Amino acid sequence: SESLVVCDVAEDLVEKLRKFRFRKETNNAAIIMKIDKDKQLVVLDEEHEGISPDELKDELPERQPRYPFYVAGICYKYQHDDGRVSYPLCFIFSSPVGCKPEQQMMYAGSKNKLVQTAELTKVFEIRNTEDLTEEWLREKLGFFH
Repeated sequence: SESLVVCDVAEDLVEKLRKFRFRKETNNAAIIMKIDKDKQLVVLDEEHEGISPDELKDELPERQPRYPFYVAGICYKYQHDDGRVSYPLCFIFSSPVGCKPEQQMMYAGSKNKLVQTAELTKVFEIRNTEDLTEEWLREKLGFFH
């Protein structure tokens, strides 16, 4: 049987994710990551500023997995009891039905490593890019309050 491939995260991407987590802007933004199969590395695919969940959905391939990392901006802000404000960071594993099994395996196998490397806590999965909507995201984030 094929062993599960766990891809490393590209060094420059690790740094970008770290900066992204501590960004000062309060708009929605996304970093979309993909796996470079030949290098067996998770790399940057696209970056977006001011992007809604519905717009993000349109950026995701329908037949290929991706790892969008989404910062939900001002409209999702969460006011803590001590007065701090935080903006939810969401890691979404997009693994559409119909993508190649070996691709799915590679993405699924590398997901945890990426989550650990980027120190993410809000991790969601979608099997259909159409599911990524504002309503879906609000519902998912509601569990964290």
